[in-house]
Amino acid sequence: MSFPTFMDSPAQWPGPAPHEADVVVIGGGVIGVCTALFLARAGQRVVLLEKGRIAAEQSSRNWGWIRVQGRDPDEIPIVLEAADHWRALAQQTNVDIGLRQEGVTYLAESEKDFAKYEAWLELARSYRLDSKMLSSAETAKLIPNLSRRYSGSIYTAQDMRAEPWVAVPALAGIAVREGATLVENCAVRGLDIEGGRVAGVITETGRIKAPQVVLAGGAWSSLFLQRHGVFVPQLSVRATVVATQPMDAVYEGGATDSSVAFRHRADGGYSLAQGGFSELFVGPQAFRSLRHYATQLRADPFGVRLLPRAPAGYPDAWGTPRRWADDDVSPFEKMRVLNPTPNHRKAAKLLRQFAAMMPGLGEVRQARTWAGMIDTMPDIVPVVDRVAAIPGLTVGTGMSGHGFGIGPGMGRVLAALVTGDKVGHDLHRFRLSRFSDGSAMNLGPGI
Repeated sequence: MSFPTFMDSPAQWPGPAPHEADVVVIGGGVIGVCTALFLARAGQRVVLLEKGRIAAEQSSRNWGWIRVQGRDPDEIPIVLEAADHWRALAQQTNVDIGLRQEGVTYLAESEKDFAKYEAWLELARSYRLDSKMLSSAETAKLIPNLSRRYSGSIYTAQDMRAEPWVAVPALAGIAVREGATLVENCAVRGLDIEGGRVAGVITETGRIKAPQVVLAGGAWSSLFLQRHGVFVPQLSVRATVVATQPMDAVYEGGATDSSVAFRHRADGGYSLAQGGFSELFVGPQAFRSLRHYATQLRADPFGVRLLPRAPAGYPDAWGTPRRWADDDVSPFEKMRVLNPTPNHRKAAKLLRQFAAMMPGLGEVRQARTWAGMIDTMPDIVPVVDRVAAIPGLTVGTGMSGHGFGIGPGMGRVLAALVTGDKVGHDLHRFRLSRFSDGSAMNLGPGI
């Protein structure tokens, strides 16, 4: 599997799309793929439509962490379910997706950090996780070669990792073998609505009749919904990742402090990023959503760097149309793969910081760097809900950088919402109406 995936990569599932289905899933990232998989297992005739390539956007560009550590407590039950699905699904493909249980560690740079991690652990105890606090000495033993002494850390041994650009296409293959139809290079221009409810979708190649639609469009979801009069204060932020050339593995899991997060990869290199840092291209949606982000901005005023304008064609670029006719070329066709230019200055800094953190590894050399656009929400948890204003439409979006690990769990939940089967989890925190019913934005105790 090549990475990053561009439109010149051959389509594995070129279609054609059927004329009708029980359910249409819009978006070929991890959420859409897993939703299609579980709908197929539920006996539904499901077709997934992807405007570009499966997993070509954020679902292949993330860190590859499958973690319960640090999650918002309302996400914990779903990510625990997802972990079980990951283990099972890894056995159902002949592709090594790199699934390994190696743990995740958050390094405490101060006593304040240590206390914050202890507070989260106290909230999480009811879920019987194997998370535990480590002393300074125990942290140094877990991750040898650290150049500094940390106050300690929080460590969750049950957390896993996988190679996302391999894993998500492998899940797509399972979905197809179980009866789902996947079609790449087929943009959905809008919903086909009759009598006030979903009757199908209108694609660039024609209409598909279906009484149920799931929108899992990632960074493009709010633009799609806006055309149909549904407001979601979702924004897209750029995150840069740099991959090193192969180096010794001092610790096989994922770890982070405030400066650099790292994970050893299957190819022998490390993926480096900075947790809590992202960049927002300011556009019309950012202004429209500003009041919903006030709580987040007060809590972390410097966590997002503002950039003046998005490149042409981005979901919230000033020139991107918000309205178009069914027979017009849509913004989704004009940009098949959202492939942001990485912040090269940030990438160079990450290399220096990792070299300083791990001096015994020797020279840290870049193999490649990339960026992805994370679909984020004001309270840093997603929307997973039916859309009351448009019966037949279900939305799973705004995963806020948490989507890869929780993907199979959220896919199963979304499939259950569509079919009316037992969801098995409390989804109140993820309801769409929280942005219109006067609810305060609750950032939750996630770390």
